Amino acid sequence: MNVQIVKRGGRRGHETFSRDKLHRSIVAACLSVRSSEGGAKTAANAVCMAMEKWLGERPEVTSDDLRRVATRTLKIHNPEAAYYYSQHKHIV
Repeated sequence: MNVQIVKRGGRRGHETFSRDKLHRSIVAACLSVRSSEGGAKTAANAVCMAMEKWLGERPEVTSDDLRRVATRTLKIHNPEAAYYYSQHKHIV
């Protein structure tokens, strides 16, 4: 999968979608709200699979789109972590 992610506002350029990077960020969000490590990895795998399906044949998406779709899927598996993940820009 060679989907390009347009960074915030296009000012920072593009980067290739990384399943590992998304997985790590979802696990981190889950662990931040005190989920078990197993639960965090399960949620992250579900989000990554849904994201890969959503990306499908799209050649390019924005980082905001990526976060929005990942949050929507994470909300099914861990609503508290989904809120944390969606608000990361505002919390940090």
